[in-house]
Amino acid sequence: MTIKIWLRSAALSLGMISTKPIPTAVAEMDSGFDFDFQALQGGDLPLDAYRGKTVLVVNVASKCGFTPQYKGLQALWRKYRDRGFVLLGVPSNDFGAQEPGTAAEIAQFCTANYNVDFPLTAKVPVTGSKAHPFYKWLEAKLGDEGRPRWNFHKYLIAPDGHVIGGFSSRVAPDDPKLVQAIEANLPH
Repeated sequence: MTIKIWLRSAALSLGMISTKPIPTAVAEMDSGFDFDFQALQGGDLPLDAYRGKTVLVVNVASKCGFTPQYKGLQALWRKYRDRGFVLLGVPSNDFGAQEPGTAAEIAQFCTANYNVDFPLTAKVPVTGSKAHPFYKWLEAKLGDEGRPRWNFHKYLIAPDGHVIGGFSSRVAPDDPKLVQAIEANLPH
């Protein structure tokens, strides 16, 4: 037994570390459900809670030309949520500083203007060296197509956790290509 394995075993038996597997390099991770976010209003938001569901992850912003897509995203959420679909909004200030608000301001904006009730994460970077690990994983899995180019870039995750694909900001929530991809991947 190597020292590293022995130390991990000792730490586990003493309750010093989680029994959750030690993550390998982000690029080697297989499932989008292996990542955790913080919820916009606080608390943990583990993607593992959505295992077995089809998840659309969208980086969002309140002051963007694409912000009216919130209306269509909310409509998608309402239409498919009872069929095993989750929509997850990820506020980010990476593009044009178009999400400057605090968590409370973002929540108030989304509720007051678009009646958003789908889950929102805390604001995180989605590009560059400080990008949330989930977004680094997307880039590792999809290559250059895995990097969001602007606000409201969408990624569809299958019920088994693999990434189905990405959809640019210009793909509206009611675009037939996106809707067909969601419907084709809803759990049975």
